[in-house]
Amino acid sequence: MANKSALILFAHGARDPRWATPFQRLQAMTQASLPDVTVALAFLEFMTPSLPELAAQLVADGCENITLAPVFLGQGGHVLRDLPVLAEEIRAAHPGLQFKTVSAVGEDEAVLKAIRDYCLKLL
Repeated sequence: MANKSALILFAHGARDPRWATPFQRLQAMTQASLPDVTVALAFLEFMTPSLPELAAQLVADGCENITLAPVFLGQGGHVLRDLPVLAEEIRAAHPGLQFKTVSAVGEDEAVLKAIRDYCLKLL
């Protein structure tokens, strides 16, 4: 792996594969903006790869530093309860890995303003 750092976009997942399309677009757009970082997409359920699977693959490929961005609108149960358990599992499995999580994207003021601006254009 040429990139020692990775950004994981972490989404919920769904049974319908079409649900992942905007997240795949986000991953591609982000990767294009960060050519020196591996940008990857992981899912909580229903879709692959799972977060632990992806983290293990990135570490096996030589990644030393992972930042995880939950692509959720809010800090609901999955982000507050499920994500910390998964993060601890990853830290325990890969003790040399620098692994940090950031708040859900919907908690960011700029994201909320972008959604507001989209809604304002509708009227």
